[in-house]
Amino acid sequence: MMSERSRILAMLQPDPLPGSYLNQGESFPEITEHAMAEAAQLAKIGYDGFILQNMHDGPLRQHAQPQTLTYMTMLAAELRRAFPDKYLGILVNWDGVASLAVAEAARADFIRVEYLYTGVSVGLCGMVEGQCAEILDLKKKLGSTMPVYADAQEVSGHFLAAPDKIDEGVRIVQRAYADGLFMSGKDQQESLDLIQKLRLRLPKTPVILGGRATGDNIYELMKVYDGVSVATWIKDGNMRNPINLEKAEFFYEEAQRGWQTRMHYV
Repeated sequence: MMSERSRILAMLQPDPLPGSYLNQGESFPEITEHAMAEAAQLAKIGYDGFILQNMHDGPLRQHAQPQTLTYMTMLAAELRRAFPDKYLGILVNWDGVASLAVAEAARADFIRVEYLYTGVSVGLCGMVEGQCAEILDLKKKLGSTMPVYADAQEVSGHFLAAPDKIDEGVRIVQRAYADGLFMSGKDQQESLDLIQKLRLRLPKTPVILGGRATGDNIYELMKVYDGVSVATWIKDGNMRNPINLEKAEFFYEEAQRGWQTRMHYV
């Protein structure tokens, strides 16, 4: 599990990997060099770690392709080697079983299961089904202690027969045995309402803000969440953009300020 220091994380989303639709001939060494440079920028600012995600390989079906596992494992291992003191999370779109395999091979710190740990949603390529049983089966087979952080109805998803979001978070932890949650609302107020309600039912479960984080709201949100992962805001609203270093620094400073305020109250 993550330690008691702040958990200000950035999504690290490399260029389209070889074999994916949007790859225009970029070699894996070129992709790796670009991703490592971006990670170094974030590390220099002070971010506590990264969540490696092949966001730009879409549209993707739920089960990852063999080349995706290979390239993600190699890239994750390089990040682990270069930044041994940083948290490293793995998110393979949209395959939590593949995420666990990559994370174990690269000695990562946790996996994020965004679509889906429990339930059913509709994606670009059809139905996406909860993988909690398959992930736990692989953990058992490998003797793994890798922490699983699962999204409770990720804010941009389209979920079928979805229960109340708080009920879903409780079910993910108590019946599907996730170690922590990612949760966020559509705006700051909804995110604050969600975490306050969830704390009443899961007071000891770590909860990371998984979306809608900006430099303007993260100070207040970091007072009550256990961490944050940021992507779009520090890339000027488009995840294909390079990092805006000025915004990335501002976001980190505001998140750290909120965390310090939280620790004062705790």
